Order: sequence, then C-alpha cells, then structure tokens
Amino acid sequence: MKKIYFNLLFLLGLAPSVYSQSLSSIEKKIIATARQNQPETEKFLEKTVNINSGTLNLAGVRENGNLLAAEFEKLGFKTDWVSLPDSLNRAGHLVATRQGKRGKKLFLIGHLDTVFEKSLPFEPFTRVNDSTATGQGANDIKGGNVLILAALKALHTHGLLDDVSITAYFTGDEESSGGSESRRDFIERAKKCDIALAFEGAQGLTHVTTGRRGSSSWTLKVVSRTGHSSRVFSDLGYGAIFETARILNEFRRVLGQEQYLTFNPGLIVGGSDIKYDEKTAKAETSGKTNIVAPLTMVKGDLRFISEKQKESARARMREIVEKSLPITKATITFQDGIPAMEPSEKNENLRRIVDQVSRDMGIGPVQSGDPGSRGAGDVSFVAEFLPCLDGLGASGKGAHSIEESINLKEYPVLIQRAAVLLYRLTR
Repeated sequence: MKKIYFNLLFLLGLAPSVYSQSLSSIEKKIIATARQNQPETEKFLEKTVNINSGTLNLAGVRENGNLLAAEFEKLGFKTDWVSLPDSLNRAGHLVATRQGKRGKKLFLIGHLDTVFEKSLPFEPFTRVNDSTATGQGANDIKGGNVLILAALKALHTHGLLDDVSITAYFTGDEESSGGSESRRDFIERAKKCDIALAFEGAQGLTHVTTGRRGSSSWTLKVVSRTGHSSRVFSDLGYGAIFETARILNEFRRVLGQEQYLTFNPGLIVGGSDIKYDEKTAKAETSGKTNIVAPLTMVKGDLRFISEKQKESARARMREIVEKSLPITKATITFQDGIPAMEPSEKNENLRRIVDQVSRDMGIGPVQSGDPGSRGAGDVSFVAEFLPCLDGLGASGKGAHSIEESINLKEYPVLIQRAAVLLYRLTR
C-alpha cells in the first residue's frame, strides 16, 4: 500500500523525494522543467489535434508539419521537408536535426498524419475531465509528437542539446504508406544513427514495445464457368463463390492458430461481373441468384512477427489456393507493406535502460509488451539496421476511432521519463 501511495503522489507531482536518491541533480532539474512546462505542452497538443491531418489531406499534413517545425527551430534544430513524387499523392515528411559528437546518435520517430480524413466528422480536442481528453489523433500520434518536443524542450532549457546528434523524423503517411519510395530517405537517415526510438502510443507506464508485427496485403481472384444455377455441382463445377469460400475456410483452419500470425479478408466481391477501384478501394458487382457466379475477388492483409513467418504463411496459402474445386481456377498474389520488427536482444537492452530510468524515478519496472497486441509501424522499416524501441508516446484508449482519448495523468510522467532517457542516451 505504501508503494502505491508514493507512486500516486509522484503522478500528481507532489513527491520529488521519492526518487531524489536515484537521480542526478541535473535529471531532477530536467523533470522539474518538464513539469513546469506541462500547461504550455497541453495547449500546444490541443492546437495540433485541432488540425485535420488525415493522410490524404495533404494541406493539413503540411500545416501540422509546419507547426512542429517552428517549435523545433526554436530549439536549435535545422528542419527540412522531404517532398515525394506527385504520383504517390502524399504530403511528404518533416525532418528536424541537430549534429554533434556527444553520446549516441538518436533517431526519433513520429508521424504527422492520422486515420481521420477530411470526409469524416471532425472531433476537436476536448477535455473530458482532469485525467482524460479526446480528439482525432490525440494519442495516435499527436500526443507522441508533442511528447518528443516537450522532452527536448526540457533538455534545451538546461543547454543539454549542445553537441548532441538527434534526428526527429515525422512521416506524413504512416497510416497509409506511399510505399517503398516514401521510406527511402527515412531509412537512409536512420542508418546513420545508433538508436531508433518511436513514439507511438504507450501501453501505460509499465510496458514498452521491443517487437511489432509486420503487415502485407494479398489479393485472391477466382474464375469459373458460368451458366444456369441448376447446373452447379455438375458440368459447371462449383462456381467462383464456393471456391472462394473453400479457400478462406482453409486459410482459417490451417493457419488460424499460429502465434503472432493473422490474416484478414477485408473486402470480398463476387458475381457475374465485378469492378474494383484501387485508388478508392471501392468495389461494384452484379449478378443473379439463378446464375453461377464466374468471378470473385478478395482483398486482405497478413501480419507476422518475422520474415520467416511471413514467407511460411505465404507458401501455405499458395498451396491451399492451388487445390481448386472442379472447373474453377484461383490465383493469389502478395504485396509487401511494412516489415516486422522482430524482438531481439539489442531491443531488449534498450528496454532495460528505460526500466532503469523508470525505477530511478520511482515509477516502477518496465516490461516488454506483447508484439501481437500492436499493428505495424514506421520503426519496423529500420529495425534490421539498429536497436529500436517503440511505445514511448502518449497513453490513452480508442485509437483510430471517434472515441480516441489521451490519459492526461500519465502524460506528464511519460514526458519526464522520455526526457531523462534522452539525456542519458546522449551523455
């Protein structure tokens, strides 16, 4: 009970003596500064949340980037905008850099876009009570972006950004990637750093992310003979829809219980005629109950913890597809998306550093979260090149929904912990 009481006091900002014996004098000053700046931090968070920056709202993404860029420049960072080919229909990325020779070279990852496009009803930043606020992207990931800024501002106040190397990279299309071309500059800059830290939503104060599943997509197409429905199962065979049902059920039966592996058919269309628009992800079909459907198409995703698991799953899916019912023909194609961030010892070593900071601050231990509980993220693009950690951003609930919220009680503590972490890594 005593430990719980002390931790509660700490969360309320009332008990510096709880952790004073474990932190250096400068670390105590960093925390005090971050706490003092908290009202200003939350006002800035409200400002950025109230900018609609859905991935395809290119002007909104740029506006959000410009807002952040101005703040980074005040901290002595050089900012650049990485433009992308018009064919990708993406806004581009914001990069803020400082170059120095002290400590580890850090690569900090956020993103400017949200899933909330302009066509959706707007949900502004709203304080529900002292511990909760809602709004589009409040925790995914605008709370994380502002957390990076607030932590660096606390260091800057005490001259602790002098002679350090930090690259803060905010992509403009994390929620709907423009593909490999969009991540080319991102990867090249990360390779020049020693450690990557990503600020997607935190799982409270007790967990960070040492592994994330990757994601890719697949398309299943089936063709068959068509004709009067009375001839199904005979000279017309089973038709495209029955064959599709067989394949999907076999996917579920054969692969459905493997740890960290998921595959989801997100769109299915079938009938006498089908049309699908790749740009809008809209499908049309026509058909009749008394006609054997000659065409079906399924669009789905595949999530995995390693390249080995991905390739194994794809091989088994191909085997299932090839065993067609009579007088049907199925094909499946795969498209790579975001690679996996496989749990590793180098990532675990970073987790131990956060754990020590957390214990020194009196917050308590930090464990590795379940990789299966998270989707894919930008950090995975660089996980093969350097140690990575994610889940360092804001905590909350309901990400990607109209109920998205940020935990305003944990938010100050996460900022303070991040500030101390960045300080220790750059000494």
